[in-house]
Amino acid sequence: MREGSYTYEVRVACPASDAVSLLSDLTRQAELHPLIIGIREVPTVADALRSFAITDRLAIGPARFRITYQADVLAVSETEVLTVARQRPRTTVRNHARIEQVGDETVIAVGVTLRAPTLLFPYALREGRKAHLVLAERIREVLLRVQP
Repeated sequence: MREGSYTYEVRVACPASDAVSLLSDLTRQAELHPLIIGIREVPTVADALRSFAITDRLAIGPARFRITYQADVLAVSETEVLTVARQRPRTTVRNHARIEQVGDETVIAVGVTLRAPTLLFPYALREGRKAHLVLAERIREVLLRVQP
């Protein structure tokens, strides 16, 4: 097993509460995350606020395939959203977003920690990082659209 992490930041002129609302509602991830093609709520697991089955479309070279995994919202407050996704084989992605209002701007600082089998790790980290850069821009766009 290997573990690695990366971070990114989104700055947008909106109320922090809008960012918390968007990030804590995983049903909205289909419009934000470039790999997600389906989301459905499932019975909530212990220690989670809500649980979801999420389907991603992935590619390795010319091979295209889908995976479905479980994602749980673990904590939501006025200043943070914590989620974890559990995929097969033995892969977890922990996403910790810290939200801070700075004047008219909201700063969303996201830390992502990936744990995966050694052979899968380089692919998962590379693709996750790439997808989250797109995700960051889409979060910004969506939050700008809801402003008057």
